[in-house]
Amino acid sequence: MTGFNSKKSIIIGFAAGLSLLGAYFLILSLVSGWEFTKIQFQGNWYWIIGLAAGFGTQIGIFTYLRALHRAKVSGGIVVASGTTSTIAMISCCAHYLVNILPVIGISGLAVFLGQYQTELFIVGAVSNLAGISYLFSKAKKIKQNHTL
Repeated sequence: MTGFNSKKSIIIGFAAGLSLLGAYFLILSLVSGWEFTKIQFQGNWYWIIGLAAGFGTQIGIFTYLRALHRAKVSGGIVVASGTTSTIAMISCCAHYLVNILPVIGISGLAVFLGQYQTELFIVGAVSNLAGISYLFSKAKKIKQNHTL
């Protein structure tokens, strides 16, 4: 692509996924201790890694779309998809609030959400897949409408 290196989006997405993992370990360790954090991760690593990878993928695609917009290659489609993508990103990633609820003092809700952890992981995974599919479709549409 002219004027933009798509590897940058991959690096940013990877860094976002790692940052989410870091936040998970930091917050859970501060709230519940390192031993609890290790046990939680060992029991749910596939969900946690999957959610972080999905989050990183969404950020990477979103960064790619934003770069297209900044390069003024896309016109109105990217403006609309950028706005919609931002909204989709926020709604798709709202499940990450579960990790910070204890920190902000909503422990009763955190206990309730803890009882439905697997279900929340499933909702998070489905949300990630929906967000990734949506962002991929927008990127594909932009590439079809413009020669890059």
